[in-house]
Amino acid sequence: MRKLTYFIACSIDGFIGDPGGDASSMYPFVNEEFIEFLASQYPETVATEGRRQLGFHDAENQKFDTVIQGRASYQLALDMNITSPHAQLRELVASRTLKESPDPNVELISDDVVGRVRELKAEDRELGIWLCGGSQLAGELLDEIDELVIKTYPLVYGSGMPMFGSDFAATEFALESVRVFDNGVLVRTYSRKR
Repeated sequence: MRKLTYFIACSIDGFIGDPGGDASSMYPFVNEEFIEFLASQYPETVATEGRRQLGFHDAENQKFDTVIQGRASYQLALDMNITSPHAQLRELVASRTLKESPDPNVELISDDVVGRVRELKAEDRELGIWLCGGSQLAGELLDEIDELVIKTYPLVYGSGMPMFGSDFAATEFALESVRVFDNGVLVRTYSRKR
C-alpha cells in the first residue's frame, strides 16, 4: 500500500496562506540551505520550471511519483499559463468546475476523490503520493493521509487558510523527525497512528 503524504508549507499558527490563499510571504525563507534540502530530499515537489531554474531539472524523484491537488492550488499555475506544473509527476487535480483537462499529463477528478485516492494507494508502485494542497481537499482526505511533512515558516498569520478545511476531528499522528534550519524554518515529519 502506497502512502499519501501531505507535504505542505504553513505559518507557525497553522495557516497555509492568507485568507485568500496567498502564501508569498513565506518565499523569503526559501534560501540556499532550504533549496539544497529540497533538491536532495524532495526534488519532485519543486515545480518543473523552478527545478530548471535551480539546476536540478534532471533529479530523480525521491519520495513521490504522483501529486494530487485541489483546483485553487492548480489555478495558481494556470494563471501563469502553466498547464502541467509538476511534469515530473503524474498529476491529478480535484475539481468540480474544470470540465476538460488542459494538459495530457493532468487527470481531473470531479467526484469521489476519496475513492480515487484509495485506488492510487493500492497501486503496486515504489514511490508515494504527494497531497500538495489545498485546505478543502486535505480536509476531505484526512482519513487517507498516512504522513504529514510540515514546512513551518517563522511567521504568524493570525487568520487565513487552515491546513485542513474540515469539521473538528481529533486525529493522532506520531512525530518522526524535526529538522531545524538556520533561518528558523522547521520541517516536521509525522506518521499516522492507526
